[in-house]
Amino acid sequence: QVQLVESGGGLVQPGGSLRLSCAASGSIFSINVMGWYRQAPGKQREPVAFISSGGSTNYADSVKGRFTISRDNAKNTGYLQMNSLKPEDTAVYYCDAVITSSSYGRKGATVHYWGQGTPVTVSS
Repeated sequence: QVQLVESGGGLVQPGGSLRLSCAASGSIFSINVMGWYRQAPGKQREPVAFISSGGSTNYADSVKGRFTISRDNAKNTGYLQMNSLKPEDTAVYYCDAVITSSSYGRKGATVHYWGQGTPVTVSS
């Protein structure tokens, strides 16, 4: 059973920083793309940042220059470093990953997984 667990959310003042983590666990053969989405109250979920297995990154225009996505493949963990936070960054942040499971040491199914979400509130 593969699962993603986020951590690191919380309350921060405008201009502050937070680092979110997304740990994948279970019988994992490989992790392809990892990413972060966010959903603000009353709004649709929107993409924030993505990172490929090779380290290529993409960001939403609204977070470019402020957020940095990274991953530690040895730990099956992704990160989102958020700096210069603004009130409009307030949302529940979700990580997602395309993961190929391991079945008796062999490649299993490839599935798109989501974490449970971690809330980020930017307010003075």
